[in-house]
Amino acid sequence: MPSETKIAQSYVEKPKTLADLRAGISRGSVKAADLAASYYDRIDQANPRLNVYLSLTQERAMEQATRVDTAAAKGDPLGPLAGIPVGIKDVLVMQGAPTTAGSKILKGYRPPYDATAVRKLDAAGAVLLGKINCDEFAMGSSNENSAYGPVRNPVDTERVPGGSSGGSAAAVAANMAVATLGSDTGGSIRQPASFCGVVGVLPTYGRVSRYGLIAFASSLDRVGPFAANVRDAATMLGVIAGHDPKDATSSPAPVPDYATESDKPAEGLRIGVPAEYFGEGLDPEVRACIEGGIQALETAGCTVKPVSLPHTRYAIPTYYLVATAEASANLARFDGVRYGYRSPASDTLSAMYSHSRDEGFGAEVKRRILLGTYALSAGYYDAYYLKAQQVRRLLAEEFLRAFAKVDAIVTPTAPTPAFKLGEKSGDPLAMYLADIYTVTASLAGICGVTVPCGVTKAGLPVGMQVLAAHLNESTAFRVARAVEAAQG
Repeated sequence: MPSETKIAQSYVEKPKTLADLRAGISRGSVKAADLAASYYDRIDQANPRLNVYLSLTQERAMEQATRVDTAAAKGDPLGPLAGIPVGIKDVLVMQGAPTTAGSKILKGYRPPYDATAVRKLDAAGAVLLGKINCDEFAMGSSNENSAYGPVRNPVDTERVPGGSSGGSAAAVAANMAVATLGSDTGGSIRQPASFCGVVGVLPTYGRVSRYGLIAFASSLDRVGPFAANVRDAATMLGVIAGHDPKDATSSPAPVPDYATESDKPAEGLRIGVPAEYFGEGLDPEVRACIEGGIQALETAGCTVKPVSLPHTRYAIPTYYLVATAEASANLARFDGVRYGYRSPASDTLSAMYSHSRDEGFGAEVKRRILLGTYALSAGYYDAYYLKAQQVRRLLAEEFLRAFAKVDAIVTPTAPTPAFKLGEKSGDPLAMYLADIYTVTASLAGICGVTVPCGVTKAGLPVGMQVLAAHLNESTAFRVARAVEAAQG
């Protein structure tokens, strides 16, 4: 009979679902400690090539795994994520663990508390492996903006994994974690999920607490999971969702059993297809994959109908005014005074501020601070920031009208498959346009799921974005499961 360690190793080499892993741990056929150790071995092998993990929390992880094994041996009830190895994007704080947000300005910072989403994972029995690389302060679409080097896409290491949660998507794609947490401000979960061929979830704004999430744009930031399949992602969301008194924007609405909801067939659902997402700039191979996914939904018994979202063309400028304005305010707290990086050229207070921020922030973060400060400045506020908020309202109202006619809307997640490292880094506008299909849902506050929907001739993954109305994640999961089933 094979040893438990070999059984655990086989789970790493041939990934199993979250439910299978938890069942094995519950039966005792797999030890959580062995499983965690095997994932650390996997990280040791793959991280030098992919640059996914910035730091590991091995001591905490093994303590968590040991607690799970002890409870399983006693026959005690186990949490829904008991023994499951999970990685955390480095914009979510973990007590005592280095937390950098991918920035030099936070190098050496070790927070004294857990983010609410991290705390909920811990309470559910998850084994927290470590902190995952990301674009600096979650600002980027390629994961090339990290102060600690770019993450490489496991599908093709010459290509980007997407951003800003590229490390979280790559960790799941490379099986360096069973599931991970990321954050999404304008597409930072959905676009990397598409590029890496995994499932990524954008919860409704307020569905998951932002307490302990290092802020980029507070009216847009959301915490969500990555997983290898839809049901695992639904299970993860069910754990981290819910009201939090520490976050005044968190929703008090009850949390459904998303995993069970995702098992329901999609038959009878009305699916909207917006023409605005299938125009100029959409890669022909991506279009073909999405059209194939739409046909699969029709085969599954869904009714497909056109919907119109005409203000979509204003989404990119609207997003990059709102998001940068909020970023310029949020990042004012990083000044070299209380924590993080302080420039050695600090002979005066003014010099400390200017040198610490200039040396601590990367080029993209500086660009967005400047854009946001300009949009909020006297004489320009009404023309830029206020106008962007008005267009944001129009976008939200368009989605409300559309969801009165359909149950879900499907679109490409990104206009292209993963592009090559360095391909767009010299052209900020081209990089921003990589989020053209995701920022609308971010501005409207609605929920969505990105699910793999085929591959290009070169073998690059393509993701379909399934959008649903506020707090209607269950419907998005049902549609995504149907697309997933059609992919085999």
